Amino acid sequence: MTNRHRNSKNVHTGGQALAIGGKSPYLGAMTDKVSVDIVADLVCPWCWLGKRNWDAARKLVPEIPVETVWRPYQLDPDLPRAGRPYGEYMKAKFSGENTERWAQMRAYLEQAAPAAGIEFRFDAIPVRPNTLNAHRVLRWAAGQGVEDAAAEGLFRAFFADSRDIGDIETLSQIAGAAGLDGELTAELLSANQDEAALRDEEAFFRKLGVSGVPTYIFNGRFAVSGAQEPKILADAIRQAAQEPPEQE
Repeated sequence: MTNRHRNSKNVHTGGQALAIGGKSPYLGAMTDKVSVDIVADLVCPWCWLGKRNWDAARKLVPEIPVETVWRPYQLDPDLPRAGRPYGEYMKAKFSGENTERWAQMRAYLEQAAPAAGIEFRFDAIPVRPNTLNAHRVLRWAAGQGVEDAAAEGLFRAFFADSRDIGDIETLSQIAGAAGLDGELTAELLSANQDEAALRDEEAFFRKLGVSGVPTYIFNGRFAVSGAQEPKILADAIRQAAQEPPEQE
């Protein structure tokens, strides 16, 4: 997406206002398509469900061309790069009064998953990874036009296949299956290629006001938060088609 100078305004997600102003290197590029930025983390179950709902939404409006760009967001950026055992991590995060909240969320996700064609195998997940490297892979996949395949591969590897998506070898295999050069991916992950750029991109969306994922931002004008049903997302696409990005 190209840089654009934008007038200050708010992007709304439910009751939350996301302020946009000045130069934005990420949002609302000039295009004849509806431009949608999906801010997500690759270990967020709502984000995988949200991806499948997004895929279904696009099929409801085939007459409207849509450009989708995945944007990085780490739910826990302070995790060590090696991650933590998943059971230990979840026990600490959802202990006490939060135990019932997680049980309700898990029940909903497991019930909704089959209709979306996915599976959550929470009990089999070995590691809660730091997702910086997974987001780097997704960034490189976007550059090669295989972002959707990489996103799907990363979500499936973590939630359904019980793989550690913080592990370089695992990530290189997922990258190779998506159409990237797996060997080159492993080499880049072993260095710090694009780490600073990715952190800057994530910081932009946090400063914008994104505090939960997935968040869908349409043409840099308005946003929809959460794993909404396909019909709601399709309606947002139709609305965005009537509200193209501002002219410079």
